[in-house]
Amino acid sequence: MADQNATTAPMEAADPAERAAGGDCVIARPSPGRKRPRKRVILPVLASTLAAFLLIANFLHFANSVVGARLPDSVFSDAIVVLTGGSDRISQALGLLKEGQARRLLISGVHPATTPEQIVRSTAADPDLFACCVDLDRKALNTTENAAETAKWAQEKGFSSLLVVTSAYHMPRSLLELQTAMPSAKLIPYPVVRENLDMGHWYLDPATTQLLLREYVKYTVAWLRTGAKVQGSAAAATAQVSD
Repeated sequence: MADQNATTAPMEAADPAERAAGGDCVIARPSPGRKRPRKRVILPVLASTLAAFLLIANFLHFANSVVGARLPDSVFSDAIVVLTGGSDRISQALGLLKEGQARRLLISGVHPATTPEQIVRSTAADPDLFACCVDLDRKALNTTENAAETAKWAQEKGFSSLLVVTSAYHMPRSLLELQTAMPSAKLIPYPVVRENLDMGHWYLDPATTQLLLREYVKYTVAWLRTGAKVQGSAAAATAQVSD
């Protein structure tokens, strides 16, 4: 008896759950809560992976839309707006104006110290055409302000359709901002490709890749800011560039 008590006593002391259950042998089941830490790790990893995949897919779509940008078949409109950033853009816009593709041209974002004569010399423009039919916006400092000043100008002049001239990589964001500022206007993209950019093989050129990445980030920020105002315009703006 003494031996039995000595044998069972440690068992009873070592397993209080057995005494509470009233059984001779109770095997503790693993707590369901022990598996939760694994789920807490897996779910964030899956969410992060999915988010990264979506960002990469959206960037590739953005880059392909820029690379596949085509000039419109018919470019006639009420007026032309060119967003400054390079003389190639302005030269292209002035050429369209000279061809009679629009009645008037707005150069948005001109530096306050830049004179009309300097623009004429740098672009080899017709001085008479410039004096007749070109307006300068000196207030805009960024793309959002470009769009705001363009909307004011178009409303004052009574223009309802605009030919938008800017760099191909800048076009999606420009259209997005312009659609926000003037949702009822017809916008026709006229993308200009810089000669020093290898857009056809952008993924092989670090400088071009970085340029597209920076512009994609800016475009995404603009879409998040304006998305509540223009539902679906992000996709429409990008699609218009490659149509």
